[in-house]
Amino acid sequence: MSKVDKKLDIIIIGAAIVDLPLRPVSKEVFDVVSYPVDGIAMTIGGDALNESTIITRLGHKVGLMSAIGVDVAGSFVLSHCHNNGIDTTYIKQDPEKTTSINVGLVQADGERTFITNRQGSLWKFCADDLDMSALKSAKILSFASIFNNPLFDNDAMVKVFKKAKEEGMTICADMVSPRLNETLEDIKEALGYVDYFFPNFEEASEMAGESEEAKVADILYNCGVKNVIMKIGKRGCYIRNAQGAMIVPACKGVTAIDTIGAGDNFASGFITALLDGKDLRECAIYANCTAAVSVQYVGATEGVQNKDIVEEMLTKYREDYK
Repeated sequence: MSKVDKKLDIIIIGAAIVDLPLRPVSKEVFDVVSYPVDGIAMTIGGDALNESTIITRLGHKVGLMSAIGVDVAGSFVLSHCHNNGIDTTYIKQDPEKTTSINVGLVQADGERTFITNRQGSLWKFCADDLDMSALKSAKILSFASIFNNPLFDNDAMVKVFKKAKEEGMTICADMVSPRLNETLEDIKEALGYVDYFFPNFEEASEMAGESEEAKVADILYNCGVKNVIMKIGKRGCYIRNAQGAMIVPACKGVTAIDTIGAGDNFASGFITALLDGKDLRECAIYANCTAAVSVQYVGATEGVQNKDIVEEMLTKYREDYK
């Protein structure tokens, strides 16, 4: 870390949008004229905004770096940030952009599909929207999801990550499936700067062209990632670094009703524990517990309302694995 005093704990780069989750939805939705669901309401969404919300609720100072439009959805995002104590200094409000609204179709088992607007801010957010001087203000940089914002290619990420390293920052990153058929080779240089990488196994397997967890993790590690923290669903997470590999098991007895934002909650829990000075395994346990709380509620940020609820899950985790 830099010796310079940091006013923020973390800066998070990525999407800040509005979600419309619809649940439960089945494939028969297209076979009828009218399809009732349990509720339709605007919620905040986007990987970076989800992370910002959860990490702030877990007790740390967060600055969100994103782009939104000058519109109703953008005002909704800003209102949420202000109400939750998220620093909005580095959010660019651009009248030429339309704040993205995603529709989430959530099945009864919690699995989901997003419908996204290719003309919205999610797709238009780019490196020119960033204030690079802000990176000196925080200890950790989280790039919320590689590939989520298509205009952030390898060169754009490398530029940001180089500056972050110059400022003594630890770099974390998650990923989603490529939107434009990008390959692992396309982001290999950028991955070489990442200290903690949080892909899920399905996405990582597709990128690596391998089906075995150990081989997938090794490929990512050999790209230069210092710590591969691969989410493996109900089994927990698989960690690969210079010391070797280990699996940190998931929480027991959890019934998922909505997996929207589960990965964002996992990353938020891990980063929170990292900021709290916990070791790698403890960070992974805390991440598993944060995600376990999240999937028991509808919406990405409805579950983790404060640190106490995660600590309760952590206590149960320790009892279950005595």
